[in-house]
Amino acid sequence: MVYVVLAIAFSVAVSILLKLARRGQVDMVQAVATNYVVAAALAWLLLDARPDAAIAAPATYAPLLLLGVFLPAIFLMLARSVRAAGIVRTDVAQRLSLVIPLIAAFALLGEPATTRKLAGIALALVAVVCVIWRRDRGGFEHGSMGGKADGTTARAGWLAPLAVFTGFGVIDLCFKLLAKAGAPFASALLVSFLIAMVLCWLVVVGRAIAGAAVLSWRSIGFGVVLGAANFANILFYVRAHIALPNDPSRVFAAMNVGVMVLGALVGALAFREKLSWINWGGLVVALGAIAVMAG
Repeated sequence: MVYVVLAIAFSVAVSILLKLARRGQVDMVQAVATNYVVAAALAWLLLDARPDAAIAAPATYAPLLLLGVFLPAIFLMLARSVRAAGIVRTDVAQRLSLVIPLIAAFALLGEPATTRKLAGIALALVAVVCVIWRRDRGGFEHGSMGGKADGTTARAGWLAPLAVFTGFGVIDLCFKLLAKAGAPFASALLVSFLIAMVLCWLVVVGRAIAGAAVLSWRSIGFGVVLGAANFANILFYVRAHIALPNDPSRVFAAMNVGVMVLGALVGALAFREKLSWINWGGLVVALGAIAVMAG
């Protein structure tokens, strides 16, 4: 379980870094682009990943391309969500996104829908609604740091975590399709990182040529740290499953519950994020959903 604890810590560390990025005047596009350079290199070195295994079958092409687009897009949305909605809401939305591939498995892949899984999905959807719920007072919404927000920020306070929930669900579904096509996880991960890296750097170079953003060593350095933390989260989660091959549900539950609880503590105590009783109730329901689905 040491690997699970480390995976939890690095997952929340990514959220903390994204929360601090704005204070450090980090260009998130450059940081995310650099993140995928680091993540791809570490996947090659530490997971012994090679791209050929993932592209051996034509069935992998579509999900790999979708991953290459969705991974950086949702990473940027994750940063937006952490700023606008806070760590607590964002982490819960990200962790509950697993219900999307579950629903797809029932509807598209022919997997049997058990009562327990359906109950878990229902609880998870209720939890998402409760967690992203934001109150509007007098035309203004109170932001995650307790200040007032304009209409755009107010909408982002619930739209961004909803986009994170949907986006990570699509990403999980793509990995499920890759596994069904026989692509090894490490190889699929590397190829998706490489596609995301190329697309991100095309955007970075395009913005630089257009004069929209100057290349910043601060942002690149931040991206190196972000990429290391992001990959460490994946690495230790994979190692946890290898260490406990006969108990995947235990790893699954511990990881998701741990991230939501630690994220809630960090968000509420370190960053003083303001949550209503509905939001806290949603967190409790989310923990229940994880317990039901892992049972």
